[in-house]
Amino acid sequence: MTVKFLYFAWVREKIGAAEEHVVLPVDVRTVADVLAWQATRGDTYAAVFTAAGIIRVAVDQAHAQPAASIGGAREIAFFPPVTGG
Repeated sequence: MTVKFLYFAWVREKIGAAEEHVVLPVDVRTVADVLAWQATRGDTYAAVFTAAGIIRVAVDQAHAQPAASIGGAREIAFFPPVTGG
């Protein structure tokens, strides 16, 4: 499955790209799987995704929890937690 990844804020800065198209392995089925797989893609990705608990994810523009399925997804966005005041 080919998916468009979007990166925002410091995630984009560390990855060095705003977006990319990737072919996901067949065993990557949930948001948690995507985060774990991202951490295996090299040192740059590991620096961001090893602490996956702080990365927020949206699947096709809807916030998604780690157990959420990514089946049929066209776009997955990664961003840091947002604070406001």
